[in-house]
Amino acid sequence: MGALKMRKEKAMSKLLENDMIRLRAPEPEDLEQFYRWENDTDSWTLGATTAPFSRFTLKQYLIESQHDPYSDKQLRLMIELKDSGEAIGTVDLYDFDPFHRRAGVGILIDQAYREQGFGYQTLKLLEAYAFTFLDLHQLYAVVSHDNHASTRLFQKAGYVPAGQLVDWLSTGGEFKDAVLLQKINH
Repeated sequence: MGALKMRKEKAMSKLLENDMIRLRAPEPEDLEQFYRWENDTDSWTLGATTAPFSRFTLKQYLIESQHDPYSDKQLRLMIELKDSGEAIGTVDLYDFDPFHRRAGVGILIDQAYREQGFGYQTLKLLEAYAFTFLDLHQLYAVVSHDNHASTRLFQKAGYVPAGQLVDWLSTGGEFKDAVLLQKINH
């Protein structure tokens, strides 16, 4: 490996970590954690999940994903505690649009690690990576109007409300409004 490539990779890895956490690509060893998080029905109404995922489907995702937003149009990263190596959540760039230089952001922090600042730290690391390395112009999040914790998190990270999406999220028997939050790279 050339010296320039090694320096570039080292600089990029610093974009994806701070003193407490690191964002990294999913590994096959993450399968059971993915399975637990993706099949937590309490979280389904917060995202786009409508049915359980099998271990086989998740394993195929881990094997087949290029972990390249340009080819996959998304990027999922694990949130890992640096001191223990424990995975405590995931963060996604989705609907990655290189022409318009924007992507949606989704975040999941394991219940045991919420309200400890890890979500905020994750958003700041993801923002640095997206704005610096991927050269995106904006990030956005779509949050259910009654998900006050997520709304507070994104607003604390500098996202601003950009509109209300009426009847945007189906909860099975009813529809909920959502808030569109944006962060522009100035």
